[in-house]
Amino acid sequence: MRTTLLKLLSLLFAFALVGAACGSDSDNADDGSSDDSAQDDGSSDDGSGDDGAGDDGSGDDTVDLTQGGGTLAAVQARGNLNCGVSGAAVAFSFVEADGSVNGIDADYCRAVAAAVLGDSEAVTFVNLTAAERFAAVQSGEVDVLMRNSTWTQSRDTDVGMDFGPTTYYDGQQLMARAGDGFSGTSSVDEIDGAIVCTNAGTTTETNISELAANLGISITLNTFEDFNQVTDAFVSGACDVITTDGSGLVGRKAEQQPDDQEWVIFPATPISKEPLGPVYAQNDSQWADVVNWTVYATIIADENGVGSGDVDDALANGTPEMQRLLGGEGELQSAMGLSPDAFYNVISQVGNYSEIFESNLGPVGLVREGSANAAWTEGGLIYAPPAR
Repeated sequence: MRTTLLKLLSLLFAFALVGAACGSDSDNADDGSSDDSAQDDGSSDDGSGDDGAGDDGSGDDTVDLTQGGGTLAAVQARGNLNCGVSGAAVAFSFVEADGSVNGIDADYCRAVAAAVLGDSEAVTFVNLTAAERFAAVQSGEVDVLMRNSTWTQSRDTDVGMDFGPTTYYDGQQLMARAGDGFSGTSSVDEIDGAIVCTNAGTTTETNISELAANLGISITLNTFEDFNQVTDAFVSGACDVITTDGSGLVGRKAEQQPDDQEWVIFPATPISKEPLGPVYAQNDSQWADVVNWTVYATIIADENGVGSGDVDDALANGTPEMQRLLGGEGELQSAMGLSPDAFYNVISQVGNYSEIFESNLGPVGLVREGSANAAWTEGGLIYAPPAR
């Protein structure tokens, strides 16, 4: 009897030890560091292997725990943000002769890196074609996509992307040579019989095809993998008309119009709605919050008149909202898994929305005034929820 009792007590003690171990795993799971989270956010071994977590001989458990916090934990462990861009979109993301990447999309990559890692330059830019971009998000090759990608119903649902706040409201237009009889007042039906060129696998391709059918006109539609090829074909005379978002046409006209030609952009009212902004994999709400509030931080700072040179004064003397946003009393960044000064780093290192817009889009002639990209207080659509 005594022996049986001792055996029973030993068994209960063993169960208690197992329960304690399981309780430790539950604590980790509560903070998002479960294996399931790593699968849900698409942060596969290929996408996050660069952090070298498996090189210290600590085994698979260490890797799983590092990756299990989702994309945020993976990026923080890696110490670098993998950001998908075009690399060929003038004023949005384009590669300079020295290899650097500039543009409004590139700067929002830097803003996310500043928020997550404290360093706006801790970014690896991954140049992606239109056909490659969403697969790169799904596979975990990139942590976030900043590639002038239009938010649509199918992409938000069937394709499996999630979209962040719109950073630029665009619309599709067309561009042709004035020497071919086109003017700034040209209507779309004047392209009847024309050779029209654009990117393959884009909303632009679908829009122009549907529009031609609705107008009852005939066009020859030629598509190319990237817009550099489209513009080159236009310059060579292989295309009568090219079409993409109006901002892209403005940039190409500013950069590539030959001295002996005049290119015209029409119609005055775009033929589509093209809201552009960050894209990331579904089912990782923490990462979505980080990306979204990075964008919102640039907008709120702009609303408060706080730019890259004003952050210290705003932290000490600004509105309560700005003080919270910059890491002062009542800050909310810690609860997001970021450092309290995450958005201080964003504004000080990259700038507010106006600074980012003007430095990249201003030089090619794009303006906020009178457009959807004006602040909501000035009749535009650029708006952020309150930071409280």
